Amino acid sequence: MTKRTGPTNPLVASLVKELRKQKKGIWVDVADRLEKPARQAAEVNVSAIARNAKDGEIALVPGKVLADGTLTKKIDVAALNFSMGAVMKISAAKGRCLSIKELMDENPSGKNVRIIT
Repeated sequence: MTKRTGPTNPLVASLVKELRKQKKGIWVDVADRLEKPARQAAEVNVSAIARNAKDGEIALVPGKVLADGTLTKKIDVAALNFSMGAVMKISAAKGRCLSIKELMDENPSGKNVRIIT
């Protein structure tokens, strides 16, 4: 049995540590998801965000947002990483692209946030 070491990227490791300090359900859940191996990281298309999030809601992706699909709703999206196409599509729909840290600072309670994987 091998010892679990957690994320090797120092930025992700520090983010996980900050998320755990919040001690609120949603942030602990996101920290658990970010601690998984990189090959299990979420890769979510814009179309999945459009299907699963409501207008005015905040979508949180514990991984990368990819550009496949269209977005017609105003949805703020927080993620670990974005493709350039995804940033353009989210911005065109009047949404915002945030880092997970920025979302945690803006919304420490985690209200109106939907995790999409």
